[in-house]
Amino acid sequence: MSNNDSSITSVLVANRGEIARRVFATCERMGLSTVAVFSDPDAHAPHVAAADRAVRLPGETSAATYLDADAIIAAAKSAGADAIHPGYGFLSENAAFAQSVIDAGIAWIGPPPSSITSMGSKVNAKAIMSGSGVPILGDLDPATLTASDLPVLIKASAGGGGRGMRIVRDIADLAGEVTAAAREAESAFGDPTVFCEPYVERGHHIEVQVLADRHGRVWTVGERECSIQRRHQKIIEEAPAPLVERIGGDFRDRLFDAARTATSAIGYVGAGTVEFLADGSGRFYFLEMNTRLQVEHPVTEATTGLDLVEWQIRVADGEPLGETPPPITGHSIEARLYAEDPAANWSPQSGTVFDIDLPADVTFDRLDRPGIRVDSGIEAGSEISVFYDPMLAKVISWAPDRTRAAAMLAGALARATVHGPGTNRDLLVTILRHSVFRSGDTDTGFIDEIGLPVLSRPLADASEVRLAAVAAAASGAATNRERASVQRGIPSGWRNLHSQYQTSRFVPDGSDPVADADTAISVRYRAGRDSVELPDDPSVSLVDASSTSVTLEVDGVRRRFAVARHVDAQSRAVTYVDSDTTSVTLRDVPRFIDPSAVGKPGSLLAPMPGSVIRIAVEIGDAVTQGQPLLWLEAMKMEHTVHAPADGVVAELAVVAGQQLAVGDVLAVISSDSTTEETT
Repeated sequence: MSNNDSSITSVLVANRGEIARRVFATCERMGLSTVAVFSDPDAHAPHVAAADRAVRLPGETSAATYLDADAIIAAAKSAGADAIHPGYGFLSENAAFAQSVIDAGIAWIGPPPSSITSMGSKVNAKAIMSGSGVPILGDLDPATLTASDLPVLIKASAGGGGRGMRIVRDIADLAGEVTAAAREAESAFGDPTVFCEPYVERGHHIEVQVLADRHGRVWTVGERECSIQRRHQKIIEEAPAPLVERIGGDFRDRLFDAARTATSAIGYVGAGTVEFLADGSGRFYFLEMNTRLQVEHPVTEATTGLDLVEWQIRVADGEPLGETPPPITGHSIEARLYAEDPAANWSPQSGTVFDIDLPADVTFDRLDRPGIRVDSGIEAGSEISVFYDPMLAKVISWAPDRTRAAAMLAGALARATVHGPGTNRDLLVTILRHSVFRSGDTDTGFIDEIGLPVLSRPLADASEVRLAAVAAAASGAATNRERASVQRGIPSGWRNLHSQYQTSRFVPDGSDPVADADTAISVRYRAGRDSVELPDDPSVSLVDASSTSVTLEVDGVRRRFAVARHVDAQSRAVTYVDSDTTSVTLRDVPRFIDPSAVGKPGSLLAPMPGSVIRIAVEIGDAVTQGQPLLWLEAMKMEHTVHAPADGVVAELAVVAGQQLAVGDVLAVISSDSTTEETT
């Protein structure tokens, strides 16, 4: 709520990445100047370049930079900003920060601090809602739980985003999970308080977007369904909610009434979201109220035509809402593209983004016809850091109906160019094309029900990977030809008389080009005067090739492949092959393998970048398959590393507090009962 009578002219966004760029885009359209803040790892980030002015926050960690309220307020004053927008995450739901902004004479683009305080503790929020007549799930005391109370959900009282959440189905696991949840909540939010509530199997995550002005008017601006989740974090969101559409009747009206009651009960002002857990019969329960803009707000913008950031600023400047909100039109779906490996328990990935090209009709703006919107905080050359959330982009579709919206979004993701850290792109496409998702009958158990091994399977099957390898080999030969200083233009390997075949060898991404060399994909080829022979691929012929593009004819059908080569952080060659249907990442197998590069048998490698927070075993301990060995923290989430097989801990290569990169050796598990003697 603005605390002065003058109009807002310059906005500092107390955030980074995609949401900072999103707010800047609206400010630019409104004629407002913009100010960015940045940590040292973000010095060259796109959100910094997108602002008119930028102020450095010295340090690397969130605590030293984006969570330093005093430094942000000082930055606003030094840059001449008369308003602060918090984005989401970081300080966006920190009542003390909001009050400090107001006390500093700066307009706060957000709800009153008292509203943030009311909803800041989930325990307190549920008590307020219960007193206002909004249906809630009762709290359970972990100390008094019995097996008959299970399953339960442990939740962090402060914050959200799935951090600190644990489902407990066995009473023997309760104490350990409460401790782990508290530890994760402390790391993410600075508050270890957790609580339990009954876990609703096959629940639906339904949320209502609200807008409230300073004159007592509350709009309910449609609902969203966010039931497709991993680790209790949303990855696909859509509006309107398929569950609400399917149940019909007065279900939407009851949801909207409850959301308005919740909003009015705390004197809310601005944009917020009231979240509910619903079952398939139309019963619903209050979960929490997010006193900020949501990550998934673009689907509401697409179906209403509203610019929610614009209305946040207008409301903060004292403008009233109209009598009624706009109608809902069409269907919109958002997918969150993350740098993570779903098949490896959602391990976050880090490193350089070599190239990214997401098909988009608009960026950071509303769609006025069927199409694709992209909101992203990264670009080619960006570094995905271990310090922040691994989301690369939000890709949003809008169409007159849900079927078309899903097809358009899946197609855009499948055609996207994303070279760098591994992503969840294939999983998103598989979900969007799955018959259960297309039916609209999905709940929070969707991924577990279908099975992660099914959903995380690469889009490219063996034949597609083979074609990609042929294209990579042809491109490599063309690159050698283009680089040749003598006889430029003559095919690599060409001889007047037939000679032996040349061979290129690759392993798919996720395999080790050294350890898995024996199972590599081999492509043999021999260049003649007018053609290139591919003896192992009789149905494939090479039409043309350059270092970056290859055209193959496959059973009479011509297909084009884009090829890009880079060197990763481990100085290994990696090749990306993009086609009209999918993308394949290949790693070159070196011609000669250094024996020292081959890891010891039984080596357990770090699946993600992060830091070691706890080690549960010592050298010489006997372990069983699946036993927890140590815990890593990456991007404020805990990840457990389990023993891959029965054996004995022969080596421990890490200590608590150590920072790791992907592929670092954690331990060596010997299959023998005695460890090897050293000589």
